[in-house]
Amino acid sequence: MLEKELLGAWTDALASKAPVPGGGGASALAGALAAALGQMVANLTVGKKRYADVEEEMQQSLFALNILQMELMALADKDAEVFAPLAAAYGLPSGTEEEQAEKDRIMEENLLAASLVPMQMLEKTSAVLDVVGLLEEKGSRMAVSDAGVAAQMARAALTGAVMNIYINTKSMKNREKAEELNEKARKLVAAGTEQADQIYGRVLAKLGA
Repeated sequence: MLEKELLGAWTDALASKAPVPGGGGASALAGALAAALGQMVANLTVGKKRYADVEEEMQQSLFALNILQMELMALADKDAEVFAPLAAAYGLPSGTEEEQAEKDRIMEENLLAASLVPMQMLEKTSAVLDVVGLLEEKGSRMAVSDAGVAAQMARAALTGAVMNIYINTKSMKNREKAEELNEKARKLVAAGTEQADQIYGRVLAKLGA
């Protein structure tokens, strides 16, 4: 599993022709890296006299981001897990009406499951961005560029995860459910990318760029 592997081994697997890990796992990893970078900023802030007035907020940020990092790492594995039954479903027999109906049912079930995992990535990464925004504002000035990188990693996680929703909802026969998922995803990505861009802009201004 990702959390137990060396990153190099995981990226080698990502580079291979194996179907998993793929874009979904990479998106989750980007979100986890954003959370980890946020913790770096908080860790460089806690215990400093200059930032004593935000000590409690930094400690809370560390706690929240640590949980989000673990959850996003787990979602990288979960993304691979839900792909396997979906891939298998494409090969189910469909020669009779009964077989086709059963295949459609199983396909729909697995397409939904494969959409819900990246949806969770969007939700968790949005939560990461909320904390990164606080860190950019109140965290150590020496680490402000790291807050900017965290925002950009989170942005990549959002825009990557949403494509993994769309590729699954596109094949769903229940178009009402598909559009419900798509609309929720669109809103999360729109809000998240705007937030990430705002953080990035503020960081650039602080860096004099």
